[in-house]
Amino acid sequence: MGHPGASANPYRIGEAAALLGVSADTMRRWVDAGRVVAERDEHGHRIIPGARLAAFARELARPETAAAEGRPSSARNRFPGIVTAVVLGDVAAQVEIQAGPFRVVSLISRESAEELELVPGAPATAVIKSTNVMIERR
Repeated sequence: MGHPGASANPYRIGEAAALLGVSADTMRRWVDAGRVVAERDEHGHRIIPGARLAAFARELARPETAAAEGRPSSARNRFPGIVTAVVLGDVAAQVEIQAGPFRVVSLISRESAEELELVPGAPATAVIKSTNVMIERR
């Protein structure tokens, strides 16, 4: 059983959308279509309980989605975005991707960066598989 109040964290439509990296309009469409169920707060605003939003987020990130798109992988942390910077060195390249509100910076081989044609403006996905991930609570 989770900690007390785990299901109490309600999110307004805009907050939920920001957490999932989509527009508020997309979030409203998902609510209107019944993909995620919202409730009304005391002011009549639509809110989504935290536990319900978490379950929906897990559904969106299912590995089957990646497999259906032709990119099966054991990595579960995928951040699609756009390359914003590439710094090429003699052997390595520093690649920066903006994935929604998240900035991801990776150090890869120069050869890989060139083979993948990673240049500012190119679409790319940061795929993260790590045994050392730190989590901060806001």
